[in-house]
Amino acid sequence: MTKVSDLAKMIDHSILQPTHTDRDLEEQCLIASKYYVASVCVKPYAVRKAVKLLKGTDVKVGCVIGFPHGNSSTDVKVYEAKQACADGAKEIDMVINIGKALGGDWDYVEQEIKSVTDACHQNDAIVKVIFETDFITRTEDKIRLCEICTRAEADFVKTSTGYGFVKQPDGNFNYKGATISDVELMRKYSGPNVQVKCAGGVRTLDDLLKMRAAGATRSGATATIAILEDAKKRFGNK
Repeated sequence: MTKVSDLAKMIDHSILQPTHTDRDLEEQCLIASKYYVASVCVKPYAVRKAVKLLKGTDVKVGCVIGFPHGNSSTDVKVYEAKQACADGAKEIDMVINIGKALGGDWDYVEQEIKSVTDACHQNDAIVKVIFETDFITRTEDKIRLCEICTRAEADFVKTSTGYGFVKQPDGNFNYKGATISDVELMRKYSGPNVQVKCAGGVRTLDDLLKMRAAGATRSGATATIAILEDAKKRFGNK
């Protein structure tokens, strides 16, 4: 039996748009607390304020690191993670170095993921490693990343940032975000202690249910209200 409360605890309510103001942060944190989601996912400067806004609730504060393109050095990502934890973040979503992965520098990629993961675990935070599957498109690369994250003892592998816009030959940008096939692959090739988070394009209740069936246990979402209100209508308010 599907419970609305279980679906709510799958959702990391995303508050990452570049245009978001402090007023928007307040409004979005209110939504997160009203719907009892698992966490909010915020930008680094917003962690302290989000922690204050959500005090007294069971909604955790998560923070993105090296976001959205993963280009920061390893030292900077580790520093960002430690600072976010010091500010009160309990969950860290880090973006891998996409260029290093595409270039096959797997030692660099693994060392970076391990460094950030260790820093977070030392500060009682969990880690979600973002592959950015709109850029990391080769199956063998996704499998390699799952294996690396398993060895590094990351808590989650994650499909996308929600901002992986790929420039097309005509100058326009294309974006897919999370797909069922990627979630299934990540679940298959990650270790049993590594969970899967989907993000990007999960906008409806049916989207969320399909991702759950494919193996995701968390999902980034901005359409939290629409998803959970639909769930209440379909499954009852429990």
